[in-house]
Amino acid sequence: MAGLRVVGLGGSIDGSSATVFALRTALRAAAAAGAQVQEFDLAQMELPMYRHGTPPTPMAQAWVDAAGQADALLWASPLYHGSVSGAFKNAIDYLELRSRAAPPYLSDKVVGLICCAGGSQGLQAINAMEDMVRSLRGLTCPLVVPVAQSWQAFDAQGAPIDAQVAERLEQLGQELVRLARLIGQGAQR
Repeated sequence: MAGLRVVGLGGSIDGSSATVFALRTALRAAAAAGAQVQEFDLAQMELPMYRHGTPPTPMAQAWVDAAGQADALLWASPLYHGSVSGAFKNAIDYLELRSRAAPPYLSDKVVGLICCAGGSQGLQAINAMEDMVRSLRGLTCPLVVPVAQSWQAFDAQGAPIDAQVAERLEQLGQELVRLARLIGQGAQR
């Protein structure tokens, strides 16, 4: 499938974060597997709260359009109080603008999931993201990457310090591209 597009969404509004570092590591692996990648960093998006019926900002519209044009997506959220961050959920809420698209929402798109936790409970946010993907008619990649104690998983420049974390994030990027190709080939039959 030529021109496969992977769009990443993540980070935190705090700026440089383990979550955006994890997202970038997986996106690099997707690019190495042959995908065109695009990143949406929540710290740079400055999205207002989603309000149904209110015209989106140019950045919100760019995110929604990119998600619609993507073959696959990578989502990365920090764990905040047992779930995704409010900023991450707000960005996902903007996908309501795709409710009348053909096909709607994230139909026929595979989504890879990453969570960065200060402790060891990253699967709570992964579970929340899986529910979001299903409600938006997408498919989750079976491989998910919860990064425990993420504050010590990356150096100041964003390079993974932990070889196992790096390997899992790279596997996720590669697996996402593989699955998107399979889904695209099936749709062409």
